[in-house]
Amino acid sequence: MVCNFSNIAFSIFGLPVYWYSLAYIFGIIIAQRLSISFSRHLIIKISPNLIDDFISVAIFGIVIGGRFGHVLLYDAGYYLRFPSEVFKVWHGGMSFYGGFLGIIAVAYWFCKKHRVDFLRFLDLWSVSVPVGLFFGRIANFINAELPGRATAIPWQVIFHDGVPRHPSQLYEAFFEGIVLFAVMLIAFYRQCHRQRGVLSGFFCVGYGLARFVCEFFREPDSEFSYKLLNASGLDLNQYVSMLMLLLGVVLLSKSRAVIPVEN
Repeated sequence: MVCNFSNIAFSIFGLPVYWYSLAYIFGIIIAQRLSISFSRHLIIKISPNLIDDFISVAIFGIVIGGRFGHVLLYDAGYYLRFPSEVFKVWHGGMSFYGGFLGIIAVAYWFCKKHRVDFLRFLDLWSVSVPVGLFFGRIANFINAELPGRATAIPWQVIFHDGVPRHPSQLYEAFFEGIVLFAVMLIAFYRQCHRQRGVLSGFFCVGYGLARFVCEFFREPDSEFSYKLLNASGLDLNQYVSMLMLLLGVVLLSKSRAVIPVEN
């Protein structure tokens, strides 16, 4: 399959609208609506207005954290040569782990300000986050970025470089998006939200495991990651994924039921 998509979805009055931008817009809006719906099932209520208020803060954390995570971890040399490219987020180049740290930071500040339980707030959002991840990975595929490793499999894809590759972006869209969302839904409706930290733990374990496996089919993101892969058999993202998985295990082991089940 030859993939030669434009990174521009359409234009409005001559201004381009990028697939990457649409992925973030749809991902955030759907995650917001789902979180409001899920909040109605919580015993400790979280106001829909509070969820709405968090959106602008969340966007800031995702974009700033994700972009600077990518710049610092994956291609610092390029951005030192072309510093203006740092701000062109519509060209792609966002780090999930940078965005993860960014949104954790702004969520902590937001919860302190509004006197909301930080971990329960993260539990609520963790259920809908995979939806945003799904759209993001689809945008990666359309942009032909974060390509898979060379392969001869029948479902190979060929981007601009002419090399047959694994469609690793679609693997990640499936496992980090669809499968993880299904797992989080099952955990939520099996009342795991009654235990503080369980849903966050499931998300971290699920994402860390999915990302670790998918990295075997994806080209490393940086020269340092290539060197790490050659030296140890694992790339940088896989080591970070193991830390994410470990964080999830810690959250699950420390989780506790604060609210008794009502009859």
